[in-house]
Amino acid sequence: MKQRWDHVIAKPGALVALMAIAPVLSAQEPYVYPAKGQSAEQMAADKAQCQAWATQQTGFDPLKAATAPQPTPGTQSGRGGLLRGGAKGAAAGAAIGAIAGDAGKGAAIGAVGGGVLSAAKHRRQQQAEQKAQAQQAEAQGAKSSDFLRAYGACLKGRGYSVE
Repeated sequence: MKQRWDHVIAKPGALVALMAIAPVLSAQEPYVYPAKGQSAEQMAADKAQCQAWATQQTGFDPLKAATAPQPTPGTQSGRGGLLRGGAKGAAAGAAIGAIAGDAGKGAAIGAVGGGVLSAAKHRRQQQAEQKAQAQQAEAQGAKSSDFLRAYGACLKGRGYSVE
C-alpha cells in the first residue's frame, strides 16, 4: 500500500519547503485540516506559499530567526576587568601617593578604588546586555505572533480549517 506522503517526496520542492519551515513552526504551528479535500501535495505547496506570503506581509522570516546567531555577552570577563581596573587604579594611586609622600598607600587606595569602579562598570554592562536581550526576545515573540496570524489567514483563504 502506498504511503500518504509518497507523492510529496516525488516533488522535492514541496518537501524542501515543508521541511524548511517545519522545525521553526512546529512548536507554534497551528493544526491545519484540508476542509475542501485538498491533497497532501496541495497542502504542502499551500503551506510553503503561505509561509512566503506571511513573511512578505510581516517582514519576519521564522527560518532566518531560528538560524540567527545569538548575541554573545561582553568579551571582558568580570575578574579580568576587575584586575585591570585595580592595576590602573594602583598606578594612578601610586603617582598621586608619590606626590603626597606615600606612594604605597596611594597605590593600595587606587587599586581598591579602581577594582570597585571596574566591577561596577562590568555590572552595568551586564545589566544593559540582559535588558537588550530581553527586549529582543519580546520583539521576536511579537513578530512571530504576527507571522503566525498571517500564515493562518492565508491558509484559511485557501480553504483550510486552521486552529
